[in-house]
Amino acid sequence: MIRASDPRFPKTTGGTMKNNNVRKSGLAIAMAAAMGASAGANAAVELYNQDGTSFSVDGYFNAFYVNRDDKQNDVRDSRIKMGFLPNTIGFNFSKDIGDLTLGGRSSFWTTINDSLDSPTDTAIDVRQFYATVDGDFGQVLIGKDFGLYARSNIFLDEILMGFGSPGVAGGVSFGNIRAGYPYPTPSAQITYRSPDMGGLKVAAGVLDPADTVTGANDENAAPRFESEVTYNANLNDVALTGWVNGRYQSAENGTTTVDSTGLGYGIKASVAGLTLAASGFTSKGDNPVLIGNGAVTEDDADGFLVQGSYAFGANRVVLSYGETDAEILNLETESTTLGFFHDVNSNFKLVAEYNMYEDNNRTTGATTTEADTIALGAIVMF
Repeated sequence: MIRASDPRFPKTTGGTMKNNNVRKSGLAIAMAAAMGASAGANAAVELYNQDGTSFSVDGYFNAFYVNRDDKQNDVRDSRIKMGFLPNTIGFNFSKDIGDLTLGGRSSFWTTINDSLDSPTDTAIDVRQFYATVDGDFGQVLIGKDFGLYARSNIFLDEILMGFGSPGVAGGVSFGNIRAGYPYPTPSAQITYRSPDMGGLKVAAGVLDPADTVTGANDENAAPRFESEVTYNANLNDVALTGWVNGRYQSAENGTTTVDSTGLGYGIKASVAGLTLAASGFTSKGDNPVLIGNGAVTEDDADGFLVQGSYAFGANRVVLSYGETDAEILNLETESTTLGFFHDVNSNFKLVAEYNMYEDNNRTTGATTTEADTIALGAIVMF
């Protein structure tokens, strides 16, 4: 499960991408730091580029003043924490050899939320450590990266650079994890991505399976299979993005078999400064918070997220609402967020956010968590 010191996210690979040294906007850089692109594609600082070989570095730093009113326990708490995206630094490598481009990325994610627990021993996690081979055929990724199931659901979240719902006590925020989508757990994998086919992209991979059964003679006879199809189009100045992703895995221990399936989907439309987005997921035999090791049943879970945002000048206002109904956890959740983002410049952003989160016991209807959170933050990125 997510640890209290757990910083989360990535730089996305996707499609056949050559080295691109164009400086990105603040949001694009943060999306790259969250989603990842093939080595060197979105880095803001290029350290070396000669004879078809390049090396670059990117970084994302943030801190929020967080004031939370825990209505269930009648406690108000103030903290200085990082936002939904962790603080990170990433290194990218790319080399052209004949008709192929070889790449690689290593990224290191660190938390500032453990300052009172281990002030000089901050945990560093590696979410991505992979190589890529690009060519006319598309791209093959080998190594550790985020999964394909629920990938676009989370990386296209309009409050990705905000704070979102409360997480574990004293730990990271959850954004809309468990209130609209699950977390695409970083896993060892071999993944193929197609070239861009008129806006259509297909990705499919085999991933290290999660151990969803416990006991003697645990067996994962096959890896986890995940895939995602995305489509981008521009119709009469309306930018459209749609996606469908999924996963399948089967595990057994001789007496118990758990078949895990998941389906994620969504659509986003933008015109002028207005963006509307809706996404959802349904799963069976999967933890709808974090896919990982641990015994589960084949009970169901589903959720959705609806969002609207409006950008004007250097400002963006977001309204977000998400729910998850998890039979497997006997839990119902809902999260409402109002966020305001202001670009001081392309590398410096200010954020103000108000979140209302509630979860209830699915059987009894009793409220188990009710909290209102104010988060005021600053983000520096390169």
